Amino acid sequence: MTPEEVGRRVVALLAPVEAAVSVSGGQAYARATVDVPPTSWADAVRAVRDDAELGLDFLDWLSAVDEMADGFDVVAHLWSVRRRHGLLLRTRVPRAEPVVASVVDVFPGAAWHERETHEMFGIDFRGHGDLQPLLLPPEFEGHPLRKEFVLASRVAKPWPGAKEPGESEAGGGRRPIRPPGVPAPGEWGTTPTPAGAAGAGEGPRGGTPARPARERPARPAPGERPTGAPRAEPGPDAAGES
Repeated sequence: MTPEEVGRRVVALLAPVEAAVSVSGGQAYARATVDVPPTSWADAVRAVRDDAELGLDFLDWLSAVDEMADGFDVVAHLWSVRRRHGLLLRTRVPRAEPVVASVVDVFPGAAWHERETHEMFGIDFRGHGDLQPLLLPPEFEGHPLRKEFVLASRVAKPWPGAKEPGESEAGGGRRPIRPPGVPAPGEWGTTPTPAGAAGAGEGPRGGTPARPARERPARPAPGERPTGAPRAEPGPDAAGES
């Protein structure tokens, strides 16, 4: 089936649920993209899996996209192993209450995808039952793939190119904000942090002690014999050689 045929079949299958269909970019790799309401998310995933014409029996991946004030798009890429066509199924959840039903009972492999999406975006998958941290330590605070999350790399080193929205192109920019758990620049040693470094004050650093610097001998002046390297004297046989 072509992407257009897949999209039309999904819309007909989910009726009377209001579903919007489009086709993604990618030319030969284009996919039908169908948007469904959050309340129909799990039912839509099950319906396209069980339909004989679609046969979308393989969950390739599931993740999300931060659309800022519009909320979060939860996206699943489904594939038919037998018919060799795919579908991007998508739903949008509000930012104030990002909750959607889990599809683990439809595709057990979605368990890890939903855990990662919950961890990175803060979206709750109702009915999952085990949304434990998958990639980050348990004490980590925040959701790194949300667009308002402050990147640690921007704290440690200013961005060399274009600024983020709201920052001047001429430089300057806003005062660095260090997110919870991110150490100040240079806090990976044993010497005190200088006062005022990205808002950090005096204090010992943790980590591996720094390697002591080697003392190099002074370089001799031109024509001067290096100390500790005596010049070899000619032997008695050297004078008689012609």
